[in-house]
Amino acid sequence: MALNVAHRTGTLHGSQLIVETVASAAYETITSVFLKPPNQVTINCRDRRIDGGGSRTITRQAHVDTSPAVVAEVEVEESMVHQEGGGSSNKDGRKNNHHNGVPVFVMMPLDSVTPSNAMNRKKAMGMSLQALKSAGVEGIMVDVWWGLVEGDAPRIYNWGGYSELMEMAGGIGLKVQAVMSFHQCGGNVGDSCNISLPKWVVEEMNNDQDLAYTDQWGRRNFEYLSLGSDTLPVLEGRSPLQCYTEFMVAFRDNFQHLIGDTIVEIQVGMGPAGELRYPSYPEQDGTWKFPGIGAFQCYDKYMLNSLKAAAEAAEKSTWGNSGPTDAGQYNNWPEDTQFFRKENGGWNTPYGEFFLNWYSQMLLDHGERILSSTASIFNSVGAKISAKVAGIHWHYDTQSHAPELTAGYYNTRTHDGYLPIARMFARHNVVFNFTCIEMRDHEQPSEALCAPEKLVRQVALATKGAKVALAGENALPRYDEYAHEQILQSSLLNIGEIGGHGDREMCAFTYLRMNPTLFETENWRRFAGLVKKMKEGKSSVDRCKEQMEREAEHFVHISEPLVLQEAVATACVF
Repeated sequence: MALNVAHRTGTLHGSQLIVETVASAAYETITSVFLKPPNQVTINCRDRRIDGGGSRTITRQAHVDTSPAVVAEVEVEESMVHQEGGGSSNKDGRKNNHHNGVPVFVMMPLDSVTPSNAMNRKKAMGMSLQALKSAGVEGIMVDVWWGLVEGDAPRIYNWGGYSELMEMAGGIGLKVQAVMSFHQCGGNVGDSCNISLPKWVVEEMNNDQDLAYTDQWGRRNFEYLSLGSDTLPVLEGRSPLQCYTEFMVAFRDNFQHLIGDTIVEIQVGMGPAGELRYPSYPEQDGTWKFPGIGAFQCYDKYMLNSLKAAAEAAEKSTWGNSGPTDAGQYNNWPEDTQFFRKENGGWNTPYGEFFLNWYSQMLLDHGERILSSTASIFNSVGAKISAKVAGIHWHYDTQSHAPELTAGYYNTRTHDGYLPIARMFARHNVVFNFTCIEMRDHEQPSEALCAPEKLVRQVALATKGAKVALAGENALPRYDEYAHEQILQSSLLNIGEIGGHGDREMCAFTYLRMNPTLFETENWRRFAGLVKKMKEGKSSVDRCKEQMEREAEHFVHISEPLVLQEAVATACVF
């Protein structure tokens, strides 16, 4: 067969770098390139092809002269190394016991697009994306900031920098998860820049501060518009829901030539940090610190009007005057408060159950409205829809699960708060994206009764019960193999009683985040190995560690020169 390598050639120190990766539902080809100065390379190709009789692994090798005088079109001999037989085949030719693996995406820097709507660090970005592609990464996740695109005036959309970035990703062969980021950037864990809501929205919030979430002490939170105003014409004659909908329609129309091919997923933001939750644990100005329980956010007039109506409908009008007054402050622990304590806590009384049902249902109704609109816009254009839920793992091993309650997840020792969310996602065919899958219980402070592994297990069971796809993210940057192993096991759903349930895996994993530390030599080697194992899926569990590491070195070898170029070009300015 003929292998055309000319279009994949890049220069480094007078030698040639060639990278060729081909993947489809029928086969995957990994090409490793070994540089031999001045103008020679050795190409080792390893094919894994799937057909009705099983899968075949084929190796190919060629020695190529890459000097300008030579046309890089080479005839390559194929030899079959082994054939895997057995097992019945599905109608698409794949064996029933074949695992697809978990594709890996990488989050882009939060400031990938500048305030002037230009692509940031364009040359460095291009080399970084090439390096990700050469390591086997499936694609990237990009925050599409409402505050940048529609920042200056209503219905005036500037997609400039995003068009450049997504065209670049598509040209390199990377897929894109586009996040409709209707929240501000700044004030949350990992926020490295500040991007406000659109100026005209901020002006409206300044004029009517009840558009901001509010706690019982009157502190306003401007990260995201209060869901109490979702359907009210408070933004120059439009409701927040109308604004979100029109923004997404404009995105679809502008990027219709890329949606379904390059842009394969739309993640819709539904709260602070893009997560479906209340801003109950704001880090800005030191208001909250881990592992505080947070505070209820239901004291703007729109939320209080709804609470009052719910109380009157329940014939308990006094319950509608305010939220719980004995729920402590942001940095209290459950046992510090009357409402959240284990024994005779208010959360487990008729009033507590009424309030928590109302508070969590308001969040579910908000999600229902936005997901219904999102589905009507994107369901017919060939892209998945996803939404993110926060991994609030601290005080999980208490009775009340106070931090989850203040965030809007009615999850206690006796009440499942994630199954209703999963069912809502299932109704709209939305992927359930969950964070903190890199964490282990024993790594967290024991006195805070953290249990991220148990939490991930509960969410996995909820999504299984609701028959909805589950995807994952790491909550904090991690570069060590210990965290990578936990990511792998969580992504493969090899967690407690979830393990062993057939072929079920997470549908995707998104790694937080592309930065200079990721491209450091040892971190990059470990990351490339993780990508390889994730692509192998459950089959990687049955293979010896040494074999997996040898195969992962193929990815590292071909991407290393690109990583070196990237480091020089960026001078570590991410």
